[in-house]
Amino acid sequence: MPELRISGIVRESVVDGPGIRFVVFTQGCPHHCPGCHNPGTHPFDGGKLVETGQILAEVDKNPLLKGVTLSGGEPFCQPGPLAELAREAHRRGLDVITYSGYTLEQLLEKEEEEPDAGALLRETDFLVDGRFLEAEKSLLLKFRGSKNQRILDVKESLARGVPVEALWAEREE
Repeated sequence: MPELRISGIVRESVVDGPGIRFVVFTQGCPHHCPGCHNPGTHPFDGGKLVETGQILAEVDKNPLLKGVTLSGGEPFCQPGPLAELAREAHRRGLDVITYSGYTLEQLLEKEEEEPDAGALLRETDFLVDGRFLEAEKSLLLKFRGSKNQRILDVKESLARGVPVEALWAEREE
């Protein structure tokens, strides 16, 4: 199984997407958004290396999980191992949410030069996209930090060729 550099995991979360979720916080982020709530994940040489199989073994311990959330750091800086992790989560009947400072449009451009980015995008069910903007921060938002961020249904967005917001993603602003 491939290795992944992570800053940590949360075995049960209800704030990183709907339902009980297993959250993987990746290590390394190029965005350095002012006001980021995970600034310790920015350095690419921090955190620890783990095999995706170790993470999946932890996921398998909880039959109550609805899904796996990939957060950061920036997950699309390690798209290969995370695409594999997401594929395995799907095989277990779990959905996958990925948080990214990149927009869907930027990720579609990125996949042209980095096929693994496209693989991770296509293994993502819902994408919370866009950089965190401190000026648009709101504590009333569900599963997002700032109003500019979107919660997209990736499959629908790719099928229609335009960003499609997830039906469950209420816009509380």
